[in-house]
Amino acid sequence: MNIAVIGTGYVGLVTGTCFAEAGNNVTCIDIDAKKVAAMQAGNIPIYEPGLEDLFTKNIEASRLSFTTDLTEAVVGAEVLFLALPTPPAEDGSADLSYILGVADDLGKIIKSYTVVVDKSTVPVGTAELVQQHIAEGGASLFDVASNPEFLREGFAVSDFMKPDRVVIGSSSEKAQKVLEELYKPFITKPEQLLMMDERSAEMTKYAANSFLATKISYMNEIANLCEKLGADVDAVRLGMGSDERIGHRFLYPGIGYGGSCFPKDVLALLRSANDNDYKLEILDAVNATNQKQKRVIVEKVLNQYEGNVAGKTFALWGLAFKPDTDDIREAPALEIIHELTKQGARIVAFDPEAMGNVKQVESDNKNLSFGKDKYTVLKDADGLIIATEWPDFHKPDFDKMAKLLKEPVIFDGRNLYTKDQVEGLGFYYESIGREVVYG
Repeated sequence: MNIAVIGTGYVGLVTGTCFAEAGNNVTCIDIDAKKVAAMQAGNIPIYEPGLEDLFTKNIEASRLSFTTDLTEAVVGAEVLFLALPTPPAEDGSADLSYILGVADDLGKIIKSYTVVVDKSTVPVGTAELVQQHIAEGGASLFDVASNPEFLREGFAVSDFMKPDRVVIGSSSEKAQKVLEELYKPFITKPEQLLMMDERSAEMTKYAANSFLATKISYMNEIANLCEKLGADVDAVRLGMGSDERIGHRFLYPGIGYGGSCFPKDVLALLRSANDNDYKLEILDAVNATNQKQKRVIVEKVLNQYEGNVAGKTFALWGLAFKPDTDDIREAPALEIIHELTKQGARIVAFDPEAMGNVKQVESDNKNLSFGKDKYTVLKDADGLIIATEWPDFHKPDFDKMAKLLKEPVIFDGRNLYTKDQVEGLGFYYESIGREVVYG
């Protein structure tokens, strides 16, 4: 099929590249001319394991191309994906200006039957708005469908190529058949393809992400209580997860969720509920708990130094909100940096992929610097803070760490190590939901 993807962010680029890998002719559109020129030259703008190889392969095979010309890409496209940003507005609602602005343009361009697909995460009722805006521009030969993405950063290529499920929301039998044919190479079992109405598809994405955010926040609350009661959250997590009704996934305590999906989607669903005179009390608590949890490590650090960290230097391992991505949106590490440097501490950070992004957003922070590797940042630091569970951090040389650090102190926000690993090595080790190791 001939496919156009509007927006070359994380979702758009993965979607376009993977559809090209399945043999389709894909044109990706972006308004950023420099970004488009870079992609045309074969330079991928994001880090995602496995994506670069497919990106290069399909450009060379002439199945994947890039342009700034919307008309050029839309004319002749059978399916058009809207993979545009829906950032949270000040009130938490999803900003639909990018999507509806493009919809206005499409109304003047579409001349033959096209399936327009909302790939972005959008509030319930957005498909109807897109339909209205396109029709007002004069187009009539089109259908609008909702096809929310369920891509995990760090696993996006495998999630797309081997999906747990594909959700398609459309009241048009013609559009359903087109999208079913498009997704056929990725579907191995009939039950993986879920057809429903547009509003239910839109709600499915918000409901799923908000439920996963709820599991994370609930487990973080349990971890905090474990510390108060002298219980071990690792044992509790295993006991809970062995119940098949609960499962083990998303039960790992830490310093809160971040990224481009969970924070934004929770706020958007809360706003949708408020707009319809309904209070989502559980989700309100989930959001409040997550904001509080991002400060847990900061509170542990302040408690250890009796509230005074001025003049202290802390090494920070990890900046991305999770491993295998360079995404720093809503990353807990940023909260740690802001709070500690505001109180006069210095942070020397290392992350395998995300340092460039942090350098851009924190360019004015004179108390933040960066190291070339995980050991460099430890030299003469008063302690180490771990904010992202990159694989490279799991099995460090503890003897080397102790020699480099001014004081052998570790604040582990991701519970990378066990008591047995650090006990007897002289480290003060504080984690989440477990007893403190004093050396």
